Amino acid sequence: MTTTAFMSGTEGKRLDHVRRGRGAPLLLIQGMAGHHEMWGEELLGGLEGEFDIVAYDHRGIGRGDRAEGPFSTADLADDAAAVIASAGWGSAHVVGISLGGMVAQELTLRYPELVRTLTIGASTAGGSEGLISETSRRMVDAWATRDVEHSSRTGFEANLSRRYAEQVPGAFEVYRSRSLAVKVPVPVILLQWEAALAHDAADRVGSITVPTQILHGTADAGIPVLNAHQLSRLLPAARLELFEGAGHLFWWEDPARAVELIRSHAR
Repeated sequence: MTTTAFMSGTEGKRLDHVRRGRGAPLLLIQGMAGHHEMWGEELLGGLEGEFDIVAYDHRGIGRGDRAEGPFSTADLADDAAAVIASAGWGSAHVVGISLGGMVAQELTLRYPELVRTLTIGASTAGGSEGLISETSRRMVDAWATRDVEHSSRTGFEANLSRRYAEQVPGAFEVYRSRSLAVKVPVPVILLQWEAALAHDAADRVGSITVPTQILHGTADAGIPVLNAHQLSRLLPAARLELFEGAGHLFWWEDPARAVELIRSHAR
């Protein structure tokens, strides 16, 4: 069963979400300009038999309440903690992608008792070794033009590998349709971009003690794979799993493996 309604973020702000499946609690945290539709049926359908899934949208996205003023990844982590409480969970397995991976780091650092296991995907710890590429900046610039076709094409080329684009029929049309399925205001994207650039947990993630895995595509153009190796050095107990030749949306390119890694890590 799938439910779509609102959940409470910080200070009771409404956040849109989808909830489906049954089993262990699983919180999915999307990235910059992302929303619940971006997880895709391949991933959600593969997980719903084992998990009670909540995939929520960040503040200001879709039907949720407006985002007021600048915010940090720590502020977004407070939203995630509020969503866990709103779901009626005492704790959850947490998967964060890109900006969501930064939020997941902050959530685990601020509220370790809420996180059963942590999966950081296509993300960075920030700091002097963290790198968000010029490709990500070009995406932000494209969104700022409010030209739907230009931003869709730029996002497609930045988020998915050339291999995927060439091998999957209609790949761009699927990306365009899915990414535009939920309203993501440009001012919110710009606030998310500033939060991502300011994120720096490099000196703190080493204190994370919950079981952690790091997932990353080796052909990620937006947040290069060197960030996964940085996280692996900072979290030596974490398991590093690379998706060879995959882009930023690695779970689109190999959903079966992404599902199995999330399932096995939670077990």
